[in-house]
This record gives sequence, C-alpha cells and structure tokens, in this order.
Amino acid sequence: MTVTVEKAPTPGKGPAARKGPEHRASRAGRPHAAWALPGVLFFTFFAVVPMALALYLSFTSWDGLGDPRPVGLDNWKKLLDDPRMTQSLWLTVVLTVASWVFQTVIALLLGVWAAGRQRNRAILSAIFFVPFLLSSTAIAILFYALLDPNFGIIQADTLGSQSGAFLAIVFVGGWQFIPFHTLIYQGGARQIPEVLYQAAAIDGAGRYRQFFSITLPQLRHTITTSTVLMVVGSLTYFETVLILTKGGPGTDTAILPYLMYEAGFKTYDFGYASAIASFLVIAATGLSLVLVRLTGFGAMRSTREGM
Repeated sequence: MTVTVEKAPTPGKGPAARKGPEHRASRAGRPHAAWALPGVLFFTFFAVVPMALALYLSFTSWDGLGDPRPVGLDNWKKLLDDPRMTQSLWLTVVLTVASWVFQTVIALLLGVWAAGRQRNRAILSAIFFVPFLLSSTAIAILFYALLDPNFGIIQADTLGSQSGAFLAIVFVGGWQFIPFHTLIYQGGARQIPEVLYQAAAIDGAGRYRQFFSITLPQLRHTITTSTVLMVVGSLTYFETVLILTKGGPGTDTAILPYLMYEAGFKTYDFGYASAIASFLVIAATGLSLVLVRLTGFGAMRSTREGM
C-alpha cells in the first residue's frame, strides 16, 4: 500500500498566511478612506483654518481695518494680567460645573426611563426632544420675555441679581440641551443586556439596586461622552448670556466667550479677542483629553465582556 503524504504549507509563507481569516474579517465591510474626504475637508476649512487664523491673530494687534501688526506675546501677557480674565474664568468654571450637574442628573434619569419599550415613552420622548431643535437665540429671546419683571410670568427682577441671572442661564441651557443628552443616555441604556437585570431580579435585587449596580456601571462610557460634550458646550456658551444678561448685572455673568465678544466687537481689539478664543480652544481640548484619559474611554474597554 502506498501512502501519499501531502506537504504541509510552511508557516508564515504564502498569501493565505499573509492575509489570514482575521485579516480578511477585519477588512470586511470597511469603507474606503476616500469616503472620509468630504468630512475631512469640511472640518479643515471650517474648524482647523479658523482656529489657525485666530492663533495667528493672537500674536498681532488688529482693529479690523488695515493689516495686522505683530506684537509678539503682548496679548497673552495681557490675558494673564487682566483682572476681568480671572473673574470670567471662575464664572466659566462655575457655569460648567453647574450645567453638568443639572443636565446630567435629569438627562440620565430621563434617558433610562425613555429606554423602555412602551409606546407612551416613545411619544413623550419625541415631544421632549423638540426644544433641542430650536436655535439658542430663539430660546434666549423667549425666556427673556418670560422673565421680564413687568410683563413676564415671574413678577420679580430675576435677571437683576447675580444668583438669579446665573441660575437663569443654567436653566435655559439645560432646557435646550437636556433632550439631546437624554437621547444619548436612551441609546446607551437600550444596549444593556436584559439578562443582567433578569439575573439581578432572581438574586432579589430591587429596582434601585439594579440602577446603581448595573445601569450606571454599564453607562460609564456614555456618561464620559455626554460630559465631554457638556464641557465643550459650556466653554463656548454665548448667545444666551448675550441676550439674557449681557454679562450683567455688572460683570457678574461675563463668562469667557462674552469677554471675547466685548474685546472684539466693542473695543475692536481683535488680537486680544483672538488670544481669548485660542485659550478657550486649548482649555476645551485639554479638559476633553483629561476626561478621556481618566475615565479609560480611550481604551474602549467593553462593558459587555463575557456576554
């Protein structure tokens, strides 16, 4: 009897070894890089180029007419020595923290509730999302009329005090953007495996225990995403402050974006305004990177490991 022995392929050689099943699977369904070109071009022309121009103008003196005159680091030194800058920076930090607490608590609870499959929840979620479709300017004008001490629904000078004006800004911002973050949490909550809740119910865990032991840990990446969006949004908050309080009473609500507006369009010091704008970009980017680093979001660890 003759036994034919086939020669086994040499490991590491041949096209099958170079492009194994894992390699082919990793490329399956992946779109070509050319599809990203429109988005990259849009981001470059409407984000990268304006930021680069603002950074360039921050090293110049320019009143909007003629050619910018280079002044080195004068605008940045003025930024560090300006007492209003310190106050505006503190107000911006307080606004960011207050907005995060107010919006996160409500949006998280509403998002988890809206994740239910009942029809009434879907209808209410659609209605609740309407404020986010309105512009910030229209919403600010609406609440400015509602808070008018003479003709509004509240017969008090709410915008005339520091605490009242600040709380009004936080509330109006939350009224507009909570629906958006609710939608984010709704999508995250619907991705949580139902088997986890079933197992917890068998073990005797109640609704509150399931929320703190299952829902919150499973939503940690969603919370990070929402937090980054809130932080960046709070650092660029402007229309509501301009229309509701105009930085007042006095300078009690003059946050950094409003200080940038005053420097550029009231005193026509576009070099200093560009320095404030560049500082905001650096601060927002730095805070976002720190949040991603501290929360482990960049590693994208699966919350469904073992499922």
